[in-house]
Amino acid sequence: MQLEMHDVKIDYPEGCNIILGQTHFIKTAEDLYEIIAGTVPQARFGVAFTEASGPCLIRSEGNDDDLIKGCTTVLKAIGAGHVFCILLRDAYPINILNQVKNCPEVCRVYCATANPLQVIVASTLQGWGILGVIDGFAPKGVESEEERLERRTLLRRIGYKL
Repeated sequence: MQLEMHDVKIDYPEGCNIILGQTHFIKTAEDLYEIIAGTVPQARFGVAFTEASGPCLIRSEGNDDDLIKGCTTVLKAIGAGHVFCILLRDAYPINILNQVKNCPEVCRVYCATANPLQVIVASTLQGWGILGVIDGFAPKGVESEEERLERRTLLRRIGYKL
């Protein structure tokens, strides 16, 4: 068996968050659309899903054409089947992540981030599959008391803590 590993740099629009995961059924794009629209109605988003059998198409939905196109670009770069991509604006992944995980078609979530992202994929004679992701950068140290206060202040300023 021939096995190769590749790193795929993921480019997505600035100011967006991305959620990548594994899924298994053709209705994924529509179900994820309904989850996002029903949970955070003001969110702008694109959703795309790669089939792994039959016509092996990239299926897409969303309410923002640029984000839909961005999702399909991400999935073309990854090149693996049964992967979904969500690009999200005017909402955070934390707003929808549990609902996405509870979608019956979703097998796993690899990441939910606004950081620079690389996807580690393996290729065989059959195709490509995701092994994991590199989300952001390595730690540079441990937070100080001042940085702890800044973190706590930020969470309150953006409405996630009282």
